[in-house]
Amino acid sequence: MVKNISVVIIIKDGERTIKSTLDALVKFSDVVVYDNGSTDNTLDIVGTYPNVNLIQGDFLGFGMTKNKAATYAKNDWILSLDADEVLGANFLIGLENLVLNQTTVYQIFRQNFYQQKHIKHCWNNDKIVRLYHRQKTRFTNNKVHENVLTDGLNIKPLTGFVNHYPYSNISDFIKKLDIYSSEFALDNVGKKTSSPIKAVFNCGFSFFKTYFLKRGFLDGYAGLVIAFSHMATNFYKYIKLYELNQKK
Repeated sequence: MVKNISVVIIIKDGERTIKSTLDALVKFSDVVVYDNGSTDNTLDIVGTYPNVNLIQGDFLGFGMTKNKAATYAKNDWILSLDADEVLGANFLIGLENLVLNQTTVYQIFRQNFYQQKHIKHCWNNDKIVRLYHRQKTRFTNNKVHENVLTDGLNIKPLTGFVNHYPYSNISDFIKKLDIYSSEFALDNVGKKTSSPIKAVFNCGFSFFKTYFLKRGFLDGYAGLVIAFSHMATNFYKYIKLYELNQKK
């Protein structure tokens, strides 16, 4: 068992992926799942795992919610995962043999999938800091695009892969588009300027960057869907921000 690291997951309506996520965490003695209002079968699925501490609470934005969820962990070392991420076997082996240092934060190496297709161009593989000591750092309080604060800390990559399955169909893109664009607007109202022209420019450049500069066309049908989703997300991010700024 991995006894000195707590896994912390925030979730809402994650029945599609949470079983695969939790199946890969059986070696962890402490897994915190912080649910913020699921209406599907998420709670029933999570409740079948004896190593999981299920907490129910409010969603405060991604950064603040992840920080709040971490307060329920038994250990100071926190491995923060999304409910659609699955640890690979080699990742677990590397983690079991890792000598942790409180002055260091650790990056996961994440492979991204649409349905079961590995997306090699639109999303690439990415490195994200996810393992940290909660007495030394935490997530930013950003409502969206949150990240672990790393000032004054060393950054070290972990071995192995974490597989990420964020979307299974077009409806998933539409749902997340609405959530992320709203959280972005709320996080930046009164701080950033926006306009309809800025929204159009940003969405157009987003499609061009994803589909052509990143060679998303090589990902086939999935690349087109992802590029269009990025375009739509950027349009609504800045249109929603424009409307909130106008009201303010």
